Amino acid sequence: MPAVVVNLVIDAEEYQRMYAGTARVVSCRSVDGRRIQFPANILRRFVSLEGIRGRFLIHFSDEGRFQTIERLD
Repeated sequence: MPAVVVNLVIDAEEYQRMYAGTARVVSCRSVDGRRIQFPANILRRFVSLEGIRGRFLIHFSDEGRFQTIERLD
């Protein structure tokens, strides 16, 4: 199962737009330089009053579909 590590800093207002459906996909660069996209809703459980901040490990299937996410720090 392919996996990537990403560092995310998404303020609360920006994530609110994602949650409301205005933006449904997060696009970012992994720590190894790959550009990836994933559904914004997978971050829902990590939202705080400040938004989302941290390092995350995201696992994808061999077909590129989201499988799991975990916070690393």
